[in-house]
Amino acid sequence: MSRKIRILVVEDEAAIRAGLVDVLVYHGYDAATAVDGPSGLDQALSGTFDLILLDVMLPGMDGFAICNRIRAHDREQPIIMLTAKTSDEDIIQGLSLGADDYVSKPFSVAQLLLRIQAVLRRSRIGVEMENHIRLGDGVEVDTRNLSGRRGQENLSFTRREVEILQYLSANSERPVSRDELLNKVWGYAKNLAIETRTVDIHIAKLRRKIETDPSHPRYLVTVRGAGYRLQAD
Repeated sequence: MSRKIRILVVEDEAAIRAGLVDVLVYHGYDAATAVDGPSGLDQALSGTFDLILLDVMLPGMDGFAICNRIRAHDREQPIIMLTAKTSDEDIIQGLSLGADDYVSKPFSVAQLLLRIQAVLRRSRIGVEMENHIRLGDGVEVDTRNLSGRRGQENLSFTRREVEILQYLSANSERPVSRDELLNKVWGYAKNLAIETRTVDIHIAKLRRKIETDPSHPRYLVTVRGAGYRLQAD
């Protein structure tokens, strides 16, 4: 018998925490909880969870600090951050620190489950494409080790960033839309009405790493009205 998928819920509000556990257990997941930042970090670093639901506002240590510590320890641990609905800064900061996705409060159970399923699916199957991506003379990405270089500068990437580059590289003859990236990289179903800025934020993060001048990208370019395109030069 296969084991249940284990999800850690790091949430200090008792009602939300209990509700999340009920929903997860009802849908067949094994749920553990942490009520503050330090205990959440300790459990997260144990490496025994398939996914972490991480609230931003926590006593003792906020979700941003926890996400940053997790990423320093394990760049492939799936993380979904729970953020205040009106706070774009929370969303941008969480994704910039390496969270795979975010869910805004208040959220619907259906949307939360879709996000969880998509992140878990991507973390399990990955993107089986090329192991090295070279852009021009100075940028190289080692997709197996989530590392690379730009000139003499060493780079590190999250699993999701590498998946984006791999998909864009495999389809470099054409622009790829945001919806296609959400479908193929994030694993969201086509025509699913999900409001998210996660693609744009990840593209901005990648440009800061691979471009000499991110405001005038040479490799990861925007094709107006069509999406993004990765070009060797």
